[in-house]
Amino acid sequence: MNNASEKQALGKDLRKILITEEEISERIGQLADEINERYKDIEEPLILVGVLKGSFIFLSDLSRRLTIPHVVDFIAISSYGSGGNKQGEVRFLMDTRENITDRDVLIVEDILDSGNTLYYLTKIFKSRGTKSLEMAVFLDKSERHEKEVNVKYIGFEIPDVWVVGYGLDYKEKYRTLPYVAEMEPQKD
Repeated sequence: MNNASEKQALGKDLRKILITEEEISERIGQLADEINERYKDIEEPLILVGVLKGSFIFLSDLSRRLTIPHVVDFIAISSYGSGGNKQGEVRFLMDTRENITDRDVLIVEDILDSGNTLYYLTKIFKSRGTKSLEMAVFLDKSERHEKEVNVKYIGFEIPDVWVVGYGLDYKEKYRTLPYVAEMEPQKD
């Protein structure tokens, strides 16, 4: 697609495609191969814990490419700063249904930005006695990290720009785009 036709196809909010559907598919396959190799000898199925809502497409595509035994679970969390709560404070809206004690767990997240969410989740999940705990993140904005988190599986590193697509949204729009696009929201 040339620049003029790409711009027209993207619409007024989206600036350019950062990661194509083909690049995403190839990288998901590579990540799945790494995870399959890492967990090939585990005794019980790996527990994939998707952080809702943004990770659901990444988690879905990744889990379909895994050949190792695994189960899928979800959590929903909220980072908030209003109402007298500290900025970056994280709270659970929905917890796992699977018992993660003495189990191999892979947290699957859409984007690593400040690191506050994954830092919090790491502390909580480790306190529950996981056998092993790793993280897979679709996008990493390394320029924005405030907390140190050890992410083993990273899909793509991106610059500090607003992105949508492949699970990431802006006001619930653009989440189902098959690619990742840089966006600049239009003023209402």
